[in-house]
Amino acid sequence: MAALIAYFSRADENYVNGQIKTLAVGNTEVAAKLLQELTGGEIFQIRPVRPYARDYNTCIAEAQADQRRDARPELAEYPDSLDGYDTIYLGYPNYWGTMPMAVFTFLERFDFTGKAIWPFCTHEGSGLGGSEADIRRLCPGAAVKKGLAIHGGGVRSARPTLENWLKQG
Repeated sequence: MAALIAYFSRADENYVNGQIKTLAVGNTEVAAKLLQELTGGEIFQIRPVRPYARDYNTCIAEAQADQRRDARPELAEYPDSLDGYDTIYLGYPNYWGTMPMAVFTFLERFDFTGKAIWPFCTHEGSGLGGSEADIRRLCPGAAVKKGLAIHGGGVRSARPTLENWLKQG
């Protein structure tokens, strides 16, 4: 069976190493592509129909409002099926202690029974937060593996960290 690397990432203005920086590629996308090189898994980007603003402060206000109202933003597309995958690597930035709400939308769309979910997140100091517990709650039939938190400012050099994480499986 194949592996799927499903991830949410955001380029544009981001908080990195204590400063607002403009990123051409979001940190989680960098990690997802490194993971693809290591696993050969297929890749799928979780993208809401209405993306967050390019401006960092506006983006965080929008994302926090989504979280407060427990929104499930519609996604631009979905995989046809997850039947051909037994392993799902799920990537996302930590937004206020959990995943962006678009990732909740993705997880609630499919039945993950019998699948292994490997969560990985990028962050600037908050680690995985409660995201692993949220994934377990949303995907009760899945085997949720120990997640990996990658400091966003160091994601480009995270290959050895990802290799070690994969060896745990």
